[in-house]
Amino acid sequence: MASPTRSSRPLTFAFVMDPIENEPMDGSTTIVMMREAQDRGHTILYVDPADLEVDAGRVRAIARPIELDLGSDSPVRRGADRVYDFDSEIDVAFQRKDPPVDRDFIVATQILDVCRKTIVLNRPSAVIAFNEKLLATQFADLMPATRVSRRISELMDFMSEQGGQMIVKPLDGKGGEGIFHLVEDDRNLNSILEQSTEFGTRAIMAQQYLPAIREGDKRILLLEGDPIGAVLRVPGAKETRANLHVGGSAKKAPLDDADRDIVSRVGPFLKDHGLFFVGIDVIGGKLTEINVTSPTGIREINALEETQLEKIVIDRVEDLVESH
Repeated sequence: MASPTRSSRPLTFAFVMDPIENEPMDGSTTIVMMREAQDRGHTILYVDPADLEVDAGRVRAIARPIELDLGSDSPVRRGADRVYDFDSEIDVAFQRKDPPVDRDFIVATQILDVCRKTIVLNRPSAVIAFNEKLLATQFADLMPATRVSRRISELMDFMSEQGGQMIVKPLDGKGGEGIFHLVEDDRNLNSILEQSTEFGTRAIMAQQYLPAIREGDKRILLLEGDPIGAVLRVPGAKETRANLHVGGSAKKAPLDDADRDIVSRVGPFLKDHGLFFVGIDVIGGKLTEINVTSPTGIREINALEETQLEKIVIDRVEDLVESH
């Protein structure tokens, strides 16, 4: 059943994202937000980040109207491509391109920052300013012991300080890619650090290994700094990573006192910087990441809690347009 709209008129939503055909139709947070907007009568556009451009100070792009029919053999129906002028034709743009945050990602986000009338979520200047891994270090007292370095000797010293084991992760990755649980007696230790740091030329993040990961990695979704839902991602028996697409299982995750303390500290910062929809990761009461590019989790939380978080998100987007 279609949701009631809070907007006084149908809106146009542009989703700047990876190829829509590659999205998991049964598990994508982006898809579920698109469908909710569509159900309210809004127009949905798909934009390839590479098609963004600026002409005389105005952002434009080749965009394709999209109609979702998730129960059919052809769940994505495309309309005719044409060039859209963002500030005159598009009310809201969601930047939902997955990392890596490479040159193309940065250029696309910087172009979106040129928009003056279109509401861009999350705020492009903040997405550029705050690396997903490094942002959490602004709240170091909430985190496990963490060190960022490209020097293998420094990373080895850190591991010794942590009792002979640590987690290492790239600063620009996603979905658990490139994350390793390292122990000092592993014969592959030096080789892994060489590859992870590209032979000492690329900084990575090292973190204290938290045994609580066996109980799960809690993803908490924040909307304008306020929690709207959480899911506990529990790693498989032979995995350190809890990411669902590598075999983690989803369980209910009520917020505890440690979670609420983290949210009370991090939430106002996110809201002040225009980071509208964010996923923070918490293990054993410790903040490990703040995901600002394309956080996921809505579908899993909906299934566990019998809720529809996308309605809360699109309600707030409509309110933003009405007050813009």
